[in-house]
Amino acid sequence: MNTLKNIDIPNQECDFCKELSEMGLRRISLPFIPASSHQINNVMKALRGRTGKLIDIGSGDGRITLSAARNGFQAYGVELNIWLVLWSRWTAWRSGLHKQAKFFRKDLWKTDLSKYQNVVIFGVESMMKPLEDKLDQEMLPGTHIVACRFPLPSWQPVLVCGEGIDSVWLYVVPQQYLNIDTRSKG
Repeated sequence: MNTLKNIDIPNQECDFCKELSEMGLRRISLPFIPASSHQINNVMKALRGRTGKLIDIGSGDGRITLSAARNGFQAYGVELNIWLVLWSRWTAWRSGLHKQAKFFRKDLWKTDLSKYQNVVIFGVESMMKPLEDKLDQEMLPGTHIVACRFPLPSWQPVLVCGEGIDSVWLYVVPQQYLNIDTRSKG
């Protein structure tokens, strides 16, 4: 049985996190709100027994990506805020996870998601439908998608973990969600 490893979560109210979230140097449409330990544990619970490549869209300070790396995933975080990317890389190096967890400054809308078997999304309600459309175009059957804080509007989750703001919705991409006409079978 796959057991979750303990994760070291810095204090959510740390001065560094507050400073990063208040910086005017970023062009992010989403606010940086650090994931709580409950949210991280719910994501890992939803992905229990899974392996392969995982991408954390809007990875923030890297908490989800690093936890995934600790739990056996080859984990990738994409984030627009360069300061959060640098912080995440430093944290991965300091934790000895720099080979299992990689962080990139990248726009989620320009990121090809098709090479990942697992996708984690921390979004806002207004972005979930456009993101659902992107997933519809890029995901392969069997991909596991974990939506945090807000569900995908049209897809049916196979599992819901947690309550309130800590809720996560797990989706397993079946054939009927996919826009088959736009994808090659090569």
